Amino acid sequence: MNSDSDLQIAGDLLEVPHLLQPAREHPATVAEFAGLARALAADRAQWAPLVQYDATSRWYHRLRTGPGYEVWLLSWVPGQGSGSHDHGRSSGVLTVLAGELTERSESGSRALAPGAQRVFAPGYVHEVVNDSIEPAVSLHIYYPGLTEMPMHSARCAPAAQDVVPA
Repeated sequence: MNSDSDLQIAGDLLEVPHLLQPAREHPATVAEFAGLARALAADRAQWAPLVQYDATSRWYHRLRTGPGYEVWLLSWVPGQGSGSHDHGRSSGVLTVLAGELTERSESGSRALAPGAQRVFAPGYVHEVVNDSIEPAVSLHIYYPGLTEMPMHSARCAPAAQDVVPA
């Protein structure tokens, strides 16, 4: 046994292409969805010209779809929030692109600055709010695509359903 490592590769792994995984066209793992969100966030020219602000309700725009998933762009003016909700059978990645948002859940409250990401599983109950004095923009990826968004009371009991992404 080698004291440095129990595994030794003879030669260069890149010289053995049949051992390498082909690059996937679309994300398939949580890490790949989070990576897609980071890549989209970094490409400001792709999303910034699309952003609009609406004083009466959160603005949202479907940015992209892929096999089984969808990407949404949302804007939040100060004071706007999602209400307490879950995403039905969908998992998701929330990424703050600009401004600051607050996420509230049973485990507490957390401020989300630009670049912050939250990953959630089906049934995760939370509320997202713009508590700041500046507008905010966020990117949301849902897998599978969002088909329901059950609303919850403050006690986390299901209420009505809405399919506006959050």
